[in-house]
Amino acid sequence: MLVSRSREKLINAILFFAERTRALGKIKLFKLLYLLDFEHFRKTGRPVTGMEYRAWKMGPVPAQLIQEWDCLEPDLAEAIDIRLERVIDYTRENVVAKRPFDAAHFTPRELEILNGLALAYADVMSERMIDVTHAENGAWAKVWRDGLGNDERIEYRLAISDTDPHREAILEAASENEALARAAAARAGISRA
Repeated sequence: MLVSRSREKLINAILFFAERTRALGKIKLFKLLYLLDFEHFRKTGRPVTGMEYRAWKMGPVPAQLIQEWDCLEPDLAEAIDIRLERVIDYTRENVVAKRPFDAAHFTPRELEILNGLALAYADVMSERMIDVTHAENGAWAKVWRDGLGNDERIEYRLAISDTDPHREAILEAASENEALARAAAARAGISRA
C-alpha cells in the first residue's frame, strides 16, 4: 500500500483523538475527523486528511474510512485497535491507540484545531455531537436536504459561508491546492478523481 502524506495525517489524527478523548467510537471519530477537515478547509482552502465525506442520515461519513472500518488496512491496523465494550443493552466500539501520536505530520494551525476539538469533545458522547455536524445551513445539511442528498459527496467548499469576507481568497487557495495535488499525482502516476 502506498503511504501518502494524507494517510499519515489521517492515522495520526485518529491516534490524537484516541489518546485525548473518551469513548471514541466510530461515530464520534467520524464526526471529529469531519470537523477537523472542514474547519481547516474553512480557514485555509485545504482539508487535513483529504478524505471525501458523504451525507448519510446519521451525519457526514468519511468514505474511504468507512470502507475499511471492518477490515483495517495494515498501516491503520498497526496504529489502532477497535475494542468492543458491552454497555447495558448494546456493544460500543472504542478506538484505542497502539502507538503514540506523531505531531511532526501537522502544521501549527492543524495542531491548534486538533487540540481545540479534543478539548471541546473530550468527554462528549457521539449523540451530543449531532447538533454540531448537523447544523442548519452547515455543509452536511446543505447536501442531506431531508434525505434527498443521501450518500452524495459533501463538497469542502460548502464549509465557507457566502458572507465570509475571505471566501474568494480561500476558494482561490483551494483551487491552487487541488491543482498542485493533481500535478503531484500525475508525476507519481496516480489518477485522481
